[in-house]
Amino acid sequence: MRLTVAQALVRFLSRQYTERDGRRHRLVAATWGIFGHGNVAGIGQALLETGARDMPFFQGRNEQAMVHAAVGYARQSGRLSAHAVTTSIGPGATNLVTGAAGATINRIPVLLLPGDTFATRPADPVLQQLEVQEAGDVSVNDTLRPVSRYFDRITRPEALVPAALQAMRVLTDPVRTGAVTLALPQDVQAEAYDWPEEFFAERVWDVRRPRPDRAELAGAAAAVRGSARPLIVAGGGIRHSDAGAALAEFAEATGIPVATTQAGKGVLPYDHPAEVGGIGHTGTATADALAREADLVIAAGTRLTDFTTASGTLFQNPAVRFVGLNLDPYDAHKLAALPLVADAREGLGELREAVAGYRVDPAYTASYGEGKRAWERRVDSAWSAGDEDLPPTQAQVLGLLDGLVDASDILVNAAGSLPGDLHKLWRARSADQYHLEYGYSCMGYEIPAAIGVALAAPGRPVWALVGDGTYLMNPTEIVTAVQEGIPVKLVVLDNHGYASIGGLSQAVGGEGFATGYRFRAPDGSYGGDPLPVDLAANAGSLGMAVMRARTVRDLREALAEARSATCPTCVYVQTRTPDTVSGPPPAQAWWDVPVAETANRKAAAQAREEYDRQAAQRRRHL
Repeated sequence: MRLTVAQALVRFLSRQYTERDGRRHRLVAATWGIFGHGNVAGIGQALLETGARDMPFFQGRNEQAMVHAAVGYARQSGRLSAHAVTTSIGPGATNLVTGAAGATINRIPVLLLPGDTFATRPADPVLQQLEVQEAGDVSVNDTLRPVSRYFDRITRPEALVPAALQAMRVLTDPVRTGAVTLALPQDVQAEAYDWPEEFFAERVWDVRRPRPDRAELAGAAAAVRGSARPLIVAGGGIRHSDAGAALAEFAEATGIPVATTQAGKGVLPYDHPAEVGGIGHTGTATADALAREADLVIAAGTRLTDFTTASGTLFQNPAVRFVGLNLDPYDAHKLAALPLVADAREGLGELREAVAGYRVDPAYTASYGEGKRAWERRVDSAWSAGDEDLPPTQAQVLGLLDGLVDASDILVNAAGSLPGDLHKLWRARSADQYHLEYGYSCMGYEIPAAIGVALAAPGRPVWALVGDGTYLMNPTEIVTAVQEGIPVKLVVLDNHGYASIGGLSQAVGGEGFATGYRFRAPDGSYGGDPLPVDLAANAGSLGMAVMRARTVRDLREALAEARSATCPTCVYVQTRTPDTVSGPPPAQAWWDVPVAETANRKAAAQAREEYDRQAAQRRRHL
């Protein structure tokens, strides 16, 4: 079958499927693209020739944003279906790097197809080519190597066959998945080749569910049976494995409480008796107190990042031990854990059988149950609207939204002060309601990711919650939502600056330096009046329906109207000063951000004293 390389690749991708638990999914369900001289005559022509039925196409506005949209789609699809992203050479390709890093860090599949400079080098250099004098085979696409799980440059047509198969293998590997890059020189894209027909045969990639090793299972079961105050830390692996029901059954059988990471929040609904809320720096007082006293921590599907472990200061019981239930041996061994390398659903199911008859003391369940109820009272207090004629605090914005949504709504967020408030306060009602990208915490993720989520969950209300800093980073895909009629709901909370990092700056002796969006004051600082920037007008100019909410009462009405809207809709609100980090309970655990060891300013010196005090509590779990 004689086709160009680009035509062959698109045809190949249209015939790839995943299968798990007997359900089949299209592996590469659509392609996003911005065309330039590096892909317009190759991949662009191939997509045109293939047709929208075989390979749907979405026109993006920013290459990084296209990757975020693809990641949102893949996560909402349980990592069983993904999108591809094609770009030109040069800046189009390098714009992919941030999105690729987020995909790989969070282990979400996305296929990147950047154009590349000529393989045959008829003209050298070409437009947008990076000249590396000591290496003739380097291009800007090599910046994607460290953030890709698999990278190949297709310099000959026949090289596409093994490279495409390897790309699919990595995309569908629940351990290795992330960004996969096939760099495509523009001349090779357009080159014709006689392809074997079997290359285009329908191919199904089984997404495996490895069962635990017998010896590892026995060791983990013995650790559970020997524990008096165990705690489960549930991460994103529970969600990716669709293991929420298995987790609930394990918790109900044993009475072990479940704390969740940002990626794991929602795997149990907030009102499940064993669910004790978020853990770590942005966690609840209940979960963090349990973590400090736990004699066994079952780390299930989590990478145990510094936010989860409070930078190594959280698990303080001298006798604490860890069981690492994870698909990836690298993660399963963290904190010197007893490894239980397995799919989360399979591992939890078999561990439940192995500890049959074990249950924690009723006094333990009564204690964390009371702690959970006490924390819910703190949530109610933070949610309280108070005077309805005042501007809302950030916590009140979330509280009003909490009172409006049901289990069908999905919230998308990634950066700023919102993740901390959401992790501590949000009452997740379904396994996929809480969509936080906190592995990379990438500003600018929310709007394009919400589009991807909405494509994967048509008919469900999808909310992108963003601060003014995040909005200014990456609002361009609003145009795509308008063009495609995707009714995302955008809530913009304007606090005139980087509120989260401003609070951190104050805490570490930085005195809020350069964290406000304000005019310069007479002393040269950014301490003057707020800038006259109208984000609502900007969203409206890009095609969104916009509602401005000035008071709590306005906001309640606007959110209700946005939820029922059938077009892309923005709710804009300026949150109440002094800033949006007031209202919710403060951090319940530490986070290590080093403070200047020597300083002339009093704030930094005081912050260093607190830093030394907290750092002294750090433990090496060996």
